[in-house]
Amino acid sequence: MTFQLSSHAEWEMARRGIPNTMVEAVLNSPEQKLPDESHAGRWIYQSRMRFDDGKLYLLRVVVSDEEPPTVITAYKTSRIEKYWRAE
Repeated sequence: MTFQLSSHAEWEMARRGIPNTMVEAVLNSPEQKLPDESHAGRWIYQSRMRFDDGKLYLLRVVVSDEEPPTVITAYKTSRIEKYWRAE
């Protein structure tokens, strides 16, 4: 699937040290895809990933549902249990 990166997403990814390849991996094969409850028309793609520091994080990518889908922002969090949804 083709995604577009917003300038804000590019800036945040650079600031947070999140490689494009990791964001692409989440977008192409997310462990979970959840509706963004605070913004209609947005989805959160998320996967647990190990970063260069060896720690496991949840990488969350916020995507609009327009065509083509646009990445609004991306961030990593160590608080996996806060955002993970049991299925």
